[in-house]
Amino acid sequence: MPSQAATAAICVYCGARFGARDSYRAAAAATGRMLAANGWRLVYGAGDVGLMGEVARAAQVAGAPTLGVIPGHLLDLEVGKRDLDRFVVTETMHERKKVMYMNADAIALLPGGAGSLDELFEVLTWRQLGLHAKPILLLDVEGYWQPLLALLDHVIAEGFAAESLRGFIEVVPDVPALEAALRAGLAP
Repeated sequence: MPSQAATAAICVYCGARFGARDSYRAAAAATGRMLAANGWRLVYGAGDVGLMGEVARAAQVAGAPTLGVIPGHLLDLEVGKRDLDRFVVTETMHERKKVMYMNADAIALLPGGAGSLDELFEVLTWRQLGLHAKPILLLDVEGYWQPLLALLDHVIAEGFAAESLRGFIEVVPDVPALEAALRAGLAP
């Protein structure tokens, strides 16, 4: 954990598409601006498409430092955003996730698809195994993550995970609540 929340780096997982609702895009832009307003560094998948690009552009315009990490095979597909403060190209997806995780003090999950879920479940599993204690926050824009939360409750109810699994994730409804949860989770 950082000594001050103002020096924190926040890893944002989110979609390489905009999704079906304008509110997803608005939340992504608001997240980028919120990170900058707090002096926090954005760590993300280095794409310039979808919600990823929206978060990064908003963060940059508002003055946030940025670190993007992308595997070489996605440079064209996700339009690697090369005007970041730091731009890292990895060989594999696994290496990308590791570099993002290692350079972050907290994780925020915005709406996204299979890739975002993959990223979430890796850090959630590591937390369950006691490999880290970084805050994991889900930005539940218009209830987007409710089906996932119901699935996690089902996994627990069916005996495949301890009740503590649910406690490793904090669900927030909007960007102001995300900001408050990050501040609380990053406090010394």
